[in-house]
Amino acid sequence: MSNLALYGSALLVCLKPINLLLIFAMVALGIVFGAIPGLSATLGIALLLPVTFGLSTETSFVLLLAIWIGGVSGSFISAVLIGIPGSSSAIATCFDGYPMTLKGESNKALAIGITASFLGTLFSVLIATLVSPIIADFALTLGPWEYFSLCFCAITLVASLSKGNIWKGMMSAGLGFMLGCIGMDPINGTQRFTFGSTNLSAGISTVAQMLGMFAMCQIIRDSARGEAKMPDASTAGQKGFGIGIKDYFKNIKTVIFAFVSGLWIGFLPGMGSGISNMVAYGYAKSVNKDPEVPFGEGNPAGIWASETANNASLGGALIPMMALGIPGDGITAMLIAALTIHGLQAGPLFMTNQPDLAMLIFACVLVAAVVTFIIQVATKRWFAYILRIPYHYLYSVILIIAYIGGFGISNTMFNIYVMLALCLLSLFMSIGGLPTSPLVLAFILSGKLEGYFRRAISMDKGHYGKFFTRPLSLILLLVAVFCIIWPYLSEYLKKRRAAANKLSEADKAAANAAKYGDVSDD
Repeated sequence: MSNLALYGSALLVCLKPINLLLIFAMVALGIVFGAIPGLSATLGIALLLPVTFGLSTETSFVLLLAIWIGGVSGSFISAVLIGIPGSSSAIATCFDGYPMTLKGESNKALAIGITASFLGTLFSVLIATLVSPIIADFALTLGPWEYFSLCFCAITLVASLSKGNIWKGMMSAGLGFMLGCIGMDPINGTQRFTFGSTNLSAGISTVAQMLGMFAMCQIIRDSARGEAKMPDASTAGQKGFGIGIKDYFKNIKTVIFAFVSGLWIGFLPGMGSGISNMVAYGYAKSVNKDPEVPFGEGNPAGIWASETANNASLGGALIPMMALGIPGDGITAMLIAALTIHGLQAGPLFMTNQPDLAMLIFACVLVAAVVTFIIQVATKRWFAYILRIPYHYLYSVILIIAYIGGFGISNTMFNIYVMLALCLLSLFMSIGGLPTSPLVLAFILSGKLEGYFRRAISMDKGHYGKFFTRPLSLILLLVAVFCIIWPYLSEYLKKRRAAANKLSEADKAAANAAKYGDVSDD
């Protein structure tokens, strides 16, 4: 059956009454999670992962993908209404969204956010649907050398993009590898690092890790910071949709660049919507040399750029996840974990062996994007009430769900202890400035990385040469090395540039002094 026919069948599955009802419910819940600062789509997926144990693969991904799309799209709501982003993907939206609200233009700002989010998600997932099978077919021609280099490059890229010192990112990735080594050897099946505990024989549960490091840790951090009360959000002026056809054509160049940059940044492992919205906003600001309204004071182009880019990165992140089995960001890492829970493995063989499920994932994202648009348009005037939900109720419910989910993994208290231990680890990492993204990615890819490396060595009879003689493997390894040295190289170049500027200024000052000195002598 062709991919087009499979995609049509997948759309019909998504449009089944029960699945469509679930999509509406999960999108609405995702919008709430995205809109409330401190919560996020990541947290929503972490809480839903234990629920998927007792569900079919089809239903599980309907739930997870719908809450993902709703959560990422909903993060602009608090950015516009109260100037606090629901997640890092909406930071740039605050710059002009909240000033528009202060000027009484919240209706227009929300309408731009809704439309830009929809356009970014819709077209990016269509491109992902077309591109992923092509990349997967190419990936089937690669050997374990290329796969090892690809995984290593992805982890290195995530670590190099981490905030602060690159070595903190590498340390975090090292912790992820250590956690991933616990349990059964992926090649010969021997037990390792279990310390005689049968509970660790299958390794650390991915669900327990997600619940501990994301759900529980997030709640504890927010509570400790006192982030339990939001400022009042204005509900004035919520009449009509807020924008017309003229607004689309006026910002078409900004939208196109934001979409392309968001799609590409989403494709690169570890970058995602948190970076794409800032890049697109910077571009919009640079090309609008003399705007009617200055950026930062309520320019609509800032919202168009930020929201188009951060949602376009969703489709970009789906491509490496589906075609290569490499998570593009933290959320796609959880989706790969969900596939593992159901006995599936993301990657080119998944696209070949399970094409119906692969197309279902793409179709579900498309349907969820349309449903998100419908719900947001219908409920726009009530967005402010989402931000008035009492935090003490939310925190209590989330913690209870996390504990129930942790216990339900194996019906023992052991995974509750694992959750608490990893929650403490995440807290200590945040205190020490170590990012969690490299740890999560390394933990997810540790089995693949080790398996590909040992398989490559075995096939080449103990030699390492093919890692460097096979062209694609060599290129990926060179990219990984470049990612490690680039922060230091860029810092060195900045210092040299600053020193050169100071020297040129000193030369100019000396020349001027000599010139005026000569005049005074005359």
